[in-house]
Amino acid sequence: MARTTPLSDIRNIGIIAHVDAGKTTTTERILYYTGKKHTIIDVHNTKDMKTSTTTDYLEQEQKRGITIQSAAVSCFWRGKKINVIDTPGHVDFTIEVNRSLRVLDGAVVVFDGVAGVEPQSETNWRLADNYSVPRMCYVNKMDRSGANFRRCVDMIKNRLNARPLVCQIPLGSEDNFRGMIDLVENKALVWNSDDKDAKWDSLEVTADLADKLKIDVAEDREILADAAKYRQELIDTALEQDDAAMEAYLESGEAPSADVLRGCIRKGTLNGAFTPVLCGSSYKNKGVQQMLDAVVDFLPAPTDVPAIATVDEDGNETGHRNCSDDEPFSGLAFKVINDVYGALTFVRVYSGVVSKGMSVVNSTRGKREKIGRMVEMFAKEPNPIEEARAGDIVAFVSLAETETGDTLCDANAPVILERMRFPDPVISVSVEPKSKADQEKFGMALGKMVRADPSLRLETDRETGQTILRGMGELHLEVTLDRMRTEFGVEGNMGRPQVAYREAITRTVEHVYTHKKQTGGSGQYAEVKIIFEPRERGAGFEFVDKVVGGNVPREYIPSVGKGLEVQKEDGVLAGYPTVDFRATLVDGKYHDVDSNALTFEIAAKACFREAMKLAGPQLLEPVMKVEVVTPENHLGDVIGDLNRRRGTVVGQLERGGNIAVEATVPLSEMFGYIGQLRGMTSGRASYTMEFAHYEPVPRNVQDEIVAGKQKAA
Repeated sequence: MARTTPLSDIRNIGIIAHVDAGKTTTTERILYYTGKKHTIIDVHNTKDMKTSTTTDYLEQEQKRGITIQSAAVSCFWRGKKINVIDTPGHVDFTIEVNRSLRVLDGAVVVFDGVAGVEPQSETNWRLADNYSVPRMCYVNKMDRSGANFRRCVDMIKNRLNARPLVCQIPLGSEDNFRGMIDLVENKALVWNSDDKDAKWDSLEVTADLADKLKIDVAEDREILADAAKYRQELIDTALEQDDAAMEAYLESGEAPSADVLRGCIRKGTLNGAFTPVLCGSSYKNKGVQQMLDAVVDFLPAPTDVPAIATVDEDGNETGHRNCSDDEPFSGLAFKVINDVYGALTFVRVYSGVVSKGMSVVNSTRGKREKIGRMVEMFAKEPNPIEEARAGDIVAFVSLAETETGDTLCDANAPVILERMRFPDPVISVSVEPKSKADQEKFGMALGKMVRADPSLRLETDRETGQTILRGMGELHLEVTLDRMRTEFGVEGNMGRPQVAYREAITRTVEHVYTHKKQTGGSGQYAEVKIIFEPRERGAGFEFVDKVVGGNVPREYIPSVGKGLEVQKEDGVLAGYPTVDFRATLVDGKYHDVDSNALTFEIAAKACFREAMKLAGPQLLEPVMKVEVVTPENHLGDVIGDLNRRRGTVVGQLERGGNIAVEATVPLSEMFGYIGQLRGMTSGRASYTMEFAHYEPVPRNVQDEIVAGKQKAA
């Protein structure tokens, strides 16, 4: 089957932004204006669960009014095929943006015209920088009270260290937002209604334009008064990309044509010299068609971006694979979701052609996969297809061996494509099924959720026996359990994980214990004399044999060591393992008939229990090395909060425009920290945490823990 859409006519783009900037609303308008939908559903109308927007179809998305899972849709505009991925804006679901940007060629970054550059905008921008994704900015919500286009552009420049190229300026704002001036065409585009089918008038840009449109706000009039200045900046910046056009302009003094300007802006966008900035109001149906024009004009086709790098098993670059139908097949699995149709593996095809029924290799894992059903997804609706070609984004149904980040390729020309980088989880909770009868089903559902989401981790705490689920935030973990209910029909409970405390002794004790039991016939007898002494923190347990004279037969001494090994796992204070001590067996007694290995093991256990109570036992807690990266204006709040958590600040470093605070904090004080840190810093701070060492627990805290353990028992 021949290619139906030339590679140069494809645009693979993502819509990325901070939560509530209008990504899903913008995507709904894109689908309406490209003819893919005949109605528009607004996000705020979905919370009754009776309807949903095209891309926010999960129950959890409808309830909360936010995007949780990125969704792909395809449409056509001016003869170009646009594959759009609508991504989440909440920080807990950054993984969705991460893996989408990895396989996209371009991005539209949506900003709230009131809030400007928000924390997740910064995170998403950094991700786009990491993957070198060309992007354009769309300042949305210009109709909202407090919208300020110039402030938003300044924030793009200062907070994102970007070079914004203003291609449109707004005509009015808030209730009197009428449209925008297209600086490329040098025309004013004016809407006379907010209706979704309203047309716009194209007017000349004249000095009295503000009066004609009854724009009275001083700030709005100032922008219009500077229209010629913005236009000149656009021309000067764009022509930097074309020496011939710049020379012609300097010689003639005549402004270049709109087509020449568009060509220069496209070139500068692709090479990262600047970022085009547009404006509009998706909710009021103004500016979406112009934004689509800019996607076609400025953002890259698959052939405009560098060839995908190939790597060896250690991740070292070995070459590249060109985006062409003539190259052998290669594709990157960037997402796995659990669907009513089975597991759907989303794949970006980077080269070659893949057909239904074809056998391919998962080169990452060395496994073969048979391509059964192949679909092109329109949000949740699968459209069966027979083949996919370079530049396409498709989904394969029920692949057994492939997970997120794996490469699928032609068996005769195997390659591994450059992998994705996933963030480490920052929070963990214990999870269990609501019903014991659902234990197996719960475990299988958890496994599928973790397979679909690489930012989730699953582990079993060997000491507490709890199942621990780790993720990017409390909302992330809550949504994961809720999706298990809706997708797999199994409910779970979420709790705090138990802290892995330890016990230690503070002084040396010599103790004798005699085990004697007579029950008729042969009895039980063993006596041990053991010196228990504390060791340095982290030195561990050591058993030493110093018995002389055969008072304890050689064959029974290992049993004493075994008894201590077993019993030290159940400390005398609160039942936690006892660590960092030496036990020296110095003497003992035995009976020719009543002594055996078991009696000496029992005697050692009892000797441990009695001696520990006399050796000044204390509780130890895990202390974490924590690094908090925060803007300087929140530094005092962050340090004060760490001190309240019994933390010790050990240093401060400059990290870009932020401050990195290094501290040691007890693990028990860090639960729920991510939510409080985000609230304290408006979501602009982040932290990492790793185990450092064990330290004694303060006496008052120890008493609480011991009392809690005794009450639970």
